[in-house]
Amino acid sequence: MHQIIFAIIIVILVADFGLERILSYLNIRNSKQNIPPELSDIYDNSKYQKQQDYFRTNSKFGMISGTFSFLITFSMYVLGGFGWLDGFLGNFIENEILLSLVFFGIILIASDLLGIPFEWYDTFVIEQKFGFNKVTPGIFIYDKLKSWLISALLGSGLLSLVMWIYLLTPDYFWLLGWSVVTVFSLFMSLFYSELIVPLFNKQTPLAEGELRTAIEKFATKASFKLKNIFVIDGSKRSTKANAYFTGFGPKKRIVLYDTLLDKLTTDEIVSVLAHEIGHNKHKHTVKNMLLSFATTLVLFYLLGIFLESDALAKALGGDAANFHLNVLAFGILYSPFSLALDLITNILSRKFEYQADTYTVNHGLGSELISGLKKLSSTSLNNLMPHPLYVFFHYSHPTLYQRIKNIKP
Repeated sequence: MHQIIFAIIIVILVADFGLERILSYLNIRNSKQNIPPELSDIYDNSKYQKQQDYFRTNSKFGMISGTFSFLITFSMYVLGGFGWLDGFLGNFIENEILLSLVFFGIILIASDLLGIPFEWYDTFVIEQKFGFNKVTPGIFIYDKLKSWLISALLGSGLLSLVMWIYLLTPDYFWLLGWSVVTVFSLFMSLFYSELIVPLFNKQTPLAEGELRTAIEKFATKASFKLKNIFVIDGSKRSTKANAYFTGFGPKKRIVLYDTLLDKLTTDEIVSVLAHEIGHNKHKHTVKNMLLSFATTLVLFYLLGIFLESDALAKALGGDAANFHLNVLAFGILYSPFSLALDLITNILSRKFEYQADTYTVNHGLGSELISGLKKLSSTSLNNLMPHPLYVFFHYSHPTLYQRIKNIKP
């Protein structure tokens, strides 16, 4: 049985890698298509050539880094690397929870270390070449160390609790484990901006002035209670602009990147925030959470069944069922279902984006939203002609062209 499972795992790994290569190839080829009139004012000839160079450079680099990652992962499965590591650590560690923590810790650290040269090249060569990078080597290293520390504290704590529940009551693991992860997700949704973001960026309340007055005026018009408007120092890492809405209830807040304030007019920024308020008015955050909780419940139910299988552990070179090997094997076997769920989520997300855009239009800010989106695309050198199949698999937002057609049909 374990030979069949091993074969299925290899087929899934190869199929996933092949699909991504095909999608990347189609996306690169489609980027050469003529730009429709609605988007013709975003780039002049010189900037369009720069955008094409940036897109192809990133695409080719992504294919190289993705191939490297695939070969490492494929080799670990084919050569029994995970089973060997499990057996080696088992000679020194008897406690099951500690064994799994060390096992996953070694894999994650090794994976991150192997990825650092690619991250470094992307940041200090590609992003630097095209004028986006503001990260210094010191910030890069400091961010990496902080990320490791947060992952170690939060990840090990959550994993230990989930494992303890499994060892304590395997029959109800799926429900109790799901409950723990759900509570943790809710907590992070509420307090991420207050606890995690300040470790990497400085957030300051938006100062009194024309922009804050305009935002508050619109919020009042839209019957949207808003007190927390923050500006984040995104310029310390990149020149790219962004804005986002986070939290819910009394913890909801709007966060503007300082780079956004430099690139968009007051009315354009208000239109972007109107779009975010539209998400809230349509309860998109709550709907996404409920969908996530439901799919996670299914995942935990299936995981609870597969954790007892000796065949899964043996497929990776182990001797008998254990938490970490079975989780690894299950993760690959579950990936086709995960892909299907991701596609459904993306379809729903794109629908939500259209609804938020329509909300903005209904408040008389459609033209401002279009001009703002165009500026953001221009300053980020976005690909204006992604392949429809690539969009279907990977885009959580409609393309800029699709959004403009929806805003101004």
